[in-house]
Amino acid sequence: MFERLPDRSYGGGCSAIGAVKLIDIGVPVSNLGAMTCGLASNFSAWARYGATPAARQILGGELIKIETFGTYNCRPIAGSARLSEHGRANAVDISAFLLADGRRIDIRNGWNSSDEKVREFLRIVRASACKRFRTVLSPDYNAAHHDHLHFDNGGRGGYCR
Repeated sequence: MFERLPDRSYGGGCSAIGAVKLIDIGVPVSNLGAMTCGLASNFSAWARYGATPAARQILGGELIKIETFGTYNCRPIAGSARLSEHGRANAVDISAFLLADGRRIDIRNGWNSSDEKVREFLRIVRASACKRFRTVLSPDYNAAHHDHLHFDNGGRGGYCR
């Protein structure tokens, strides 16, 4: 379920055109703001068919919340002058997963965790995202992504790291 948002231009190339706000995708998600329809559709599918089953199959738990650092943010790509897909409401940053048994799997501590299942889970949810988004960045990409998974629908696509 979603709510349509009015088209907005914020200047400097930043905008939220054709954006929606996700209300219910089957699992609560923190910090979601404006998202393009394509991003919202792919994100919902990833949460439902990627992250949720992976939590059950790999961690043996029910996913009860996905934590994010947000969606829209008018800023350049770190270390460049190019506008980030966040500035077009076309990106989301995933920071953690909360399970019904109280476990919190965060990217910062989990990516290189000594717990093999946690590492496997995080790599599976990244691989699942790579099937749905044009760009997926993880801690394997660079230090700027040490604590989150970045998903976007910009660029030419096919970038999964």
